[in-house]
Amino acid sequence: MNGIVDAQAVTKQYGEVLGLNRFTATFGPGITGLVGPNGAGKSTLFRLLAGQLRVDAGTLSVLGRPASTEGPFRRRIGYCPESPALYDWMTGEEFVRTLLQLDGFARDEAAARAATAINTVGLMEARRRRLRTYSKGMRQRIKLAQSLAHDPELILLDEPLNGVDPVGRVHFLSVIRTLARAGRHVIVSSHILYELERLTDHVVLISNGRALAQGNLHQIRGLIDARPHTIELSTPDPRGVARALSTLDHVVAIDFPSPGRLTVRSRAPDAFYQSLPELVVREHLPVTGVYSSDDNLDAVFRYLTE
Repeated sequence: MNGIVDAQAVTKQYGEVLGLNRFTATFGPGITGLVGPNGAGKSTLFRLLAGQLRVDAGTLSVLGRPASTEGPFRRRIGYCPESPALYDWMTGEEFVRTLLQLDGFARDEAAARAATAINTVGLMEARRRRLRTYSKGMRQRIKLAQSLAHDPELILLDEPLNGVDPVGRVHFLSVIRTLARAGRHVIVSSHILYELERLTDHVVLISNGRALAQGNLHQIRGLIDARPHTIELSTPDPRGVARALSTLDHVVAIDFPSPGRLTVRSRAPDAFYQSLPELVVREHLPVTGVYSSDDNLDAVFRYLTE
């Protein structure tokens, strides 16, 4: 075992439910994607790595140490959880600084580190606003700021792009790439494989608590490209956005499942995710969120387990 994270037959149970079921995988240096549908075990793995849970069976090491190691070692790991819950009465600046102080940093150093981290994620102008006023994308970025403010070697990002608007996604991905170039190791989970293609070639597929495949993203992505892909958008103007999206030749169907939402079916999902931000900016489209269903990944996982 010589990865940044090594998992060997890791099992974690919640009563009668298996969060991880003999999960075995190695996460190397740089950026690795952890891909799987909701409930696959991604968050359980992250909480084990962050020291919030203990394994019930198997071995799990992070940065060469058991994942359960406590004390100063925990500062080597940063964790951005999936949960959107924040201390909404705080400002962004207070949120990051307070968590640093709880981690043992003196007030002045915590304030300096908070400012640096908030600047890194592009929220300096909003740092004194209450978190309750932050958009979904801003909330994700302030969570990223707190995860990197103590200068960790490994950063765990649990579904950081879920629901973030297209322009916000571009900025978020840029920050992650910058962290990797600076020598940080990043594990980022998602159920949208095409977002991860813009970050890394290395992925681990997880389903029902098991690692089903790991390796080159482009080879694994080929399994999904052969199937239809559905993307859901949030917008106050579904009809206007639909008109703009209909000009893309790889869009084969558009539906309106509920007010403020539309679903798009594309035969070239990688092209769709690449062209969407440019289209939103050029046409001034009011797209506030992008989501992907698990259906296509589920089809691939069924194929891998047959």
